[in-house]
Order: sequence, then C-alpha cells, then structure tokens
Amino acid sequence: MSTLATLAVLALAALHAYILVLEMFLWTTPRARAAFGTSVEFAEGTKALAANQGLYNGFLAAGLLWGAVASDPVGFQVSVFFLVCVAVAGVYGAATASRKILFVQTVPALVALALVLLAH
Repeated sequence: MSTLATLAVLALAALHAYILVLEMFLWTTPRARAAFGTSVEFAEGTKALAANQGLYNGFLAAGLLWGAVASDPVGFQVSVFFLVCVAVAGVYGAATASRKILFVQTVPALVALALVLLAH
C-alpha cells in the first residue's frame, strides 16, 4: 500500500481505538456523554452495553492496524475487509442511532478504502 493509504488506515484505527476508550472506560464521564449526547442517567444505565460496543470498536481498530502493517497481499486484503466493515457499521449506526456517525465513521472509511484500492 502507498504511504498515504497506510496513514489513512492507521488514522481510522486510531479513531476506533479512541472510541473504544470512550465507550469502555469513559462512558459515564462528561467527555463521553458530550461526545455521544447522553444524560448521566442514560450513561449509568447503559455502561455494560457501551463497554460491549467499545470492545467491537477495538476489534475494528485491531483489524485496521493489522491491515496497515501486514505485507501484501494480506495487508491489502485485511485492510479492505475491515474498511468495509467500518463503513457498513457506520451506515447502520447512522440509520439507527445518529446521522453524525455517517460523517465520523463511514465517510473516513470510504476515503481510506478508495486510497487503498487506488494504491493497489
């Protein structure tokens, strides 16, 4: 992969690692509540669900990191797979939770996917 494509994949991995931290460890803090638009009561009542969701974001981050550092053809294949997973998850999240997810998750994933495909 090109340097630009690799950097895009790594940036998306970092974003999902950050989301993991917000959802698994900071869910009830003012920072996470502001990021996700939740109340104290909602955050307290959904800690376990958020932690589970955060774990899934961690798996996405790990897969993206793997794709970015693995040699081709594996790096290319893994990157494409996880970028598509991120994009699909973002579309679902935008449809069911918040439109903001489309711009935070799906658009960056599609940009990174385009870069990876163009570099191949």
